[in-house]
Amino acid sequence: MIEASHVLEVPMPFAVRRADYFYVPVSGEVAAPSELLTALANRGINLLAFASVPMGPQRTQLTLFPEDAGRFTAEASRAGLAADGPHPALLVQGDDELGALARVNQALANGGIAVFAATGVADGRGSFGYVVYLKPADVDRAVKLLS
Repeated sequence: MIEASHVLEVPMPFAVRRADYFYVPVSGEVAAPSELLTALANRGINLLAFASVPMGPQRTQLTLFPEDAGRFTAEASRAGLAADGPHPALLVQGDDELGALARVNQALANGGIAVFAATGVADGRGSFGYVVYLKPADVDRAVKLLS
């Protein structure tokens, strides 16, 4: 096993928030996800994060993390959009330093919280964003643990 403790010695502050997400299936042409994202923007829906996963040759599942879940729900309903959610997750943001994501995962593990999926990205300007999927019962505790 790789010894990782030297990377994780210095505590690092994170901005941590609950981020509700919704699954939205789209089918049809290649442009369907782009058209949906444009329609959401035109309705004033700001997304904190977004993922797209193919579910077959003519179907894509979008995972949308709106800044305002209530507004998203209302606008999705008005537009007749089938959205599954909200589901809770964490959005962790901070300075992009060596071991930053390892520190987040280590803190959660030390608190007995299991991460069942995660996606992280650096912005190229010194910061990172990390979406962490947890059991719903663990989300509030995880926010407190990382804040």
